[in-house]
Amino acid sequence: MTAATGRHEPALVAVPGLLLDQRLWERQTPLLGHDREVQVPLLRRHASIAAMAHAVLAEAPERFALCGLSMGGIVALEIVRAAPERVTRLALLDTQARADTAESTAGRREMLDLAQRRGFEPVIEQLLPRLVHPRLRDDAPTRRLLHEMAETIGLEGFEAQQEALIGRIDQRPNLPAIACPTLVLCGRQDALTPVDRHEEMAAAIPDATLVVLPECGHLSPLERPDMVTAQLRAWLDG
Repeated sequence: MTAATGRHEPALVAVPGLLLDQRLWERQTPLLGHDREVQVPLLRRHASIAAMAHAVLAEAPERFALCGLSMGGIVALEIVRAAPERVTRLALLDTQARADTAESTAGRREMLDLAQRRGFEPVIEQLLPRLVHPRLRDDAPTRRLLHEMAETIGLEGFEAQQEALIGRIDQRPNLPAIACPTLVLCGRQDALTPVDRHEEMAAAIPDATLVVLPECGHLSPLERPDMVTAQLRAWLDG
């Protein structure tokens, strides 16, 4: 778990998604961490969402704001279900509350097989059109960053993360019990977790605000860093 030491406000725990690490939040943490600790857990050894949530809770402060993207949002939903008294605020970015579908599980198995046979490069190339807005699909720095983060997670970590996502529960019945202020944010062109999945969550969570960013895909902190930082700052400041 990485941390940026802050001073006054409750800590922020920011959970990255599949094959992502602390570099997902590198444009946010310097601005959000000047007055608070920011923790970014690296979840690559736990083959269930519940185990991931337990690992985060074991390292987090007693009370903290919680943000997660994609798989990180799924972990965040499990954290707030398991320990609601510890979460002061919740931000769900480019994620969903539903369980994995049979089609999605089959796709995950195919990606695992591809990674085992040929490494991460063809995996990233297949995922890229669904991860980012079309304007970034040929962006060399974005491609390079995604490859580097995938290598950091490694093949065993990728396998554990995919197994966790395949076995996750449907969190929709638990959404009405979320009592803290919640930001639900996504890119307008998010192809992996479309806008309607976020509308579904925002409608079910009592104190939720929905934000949809223009010309943005699934990796909003990388694609629209200034917009995401502004929304997270407003969310933290209440």
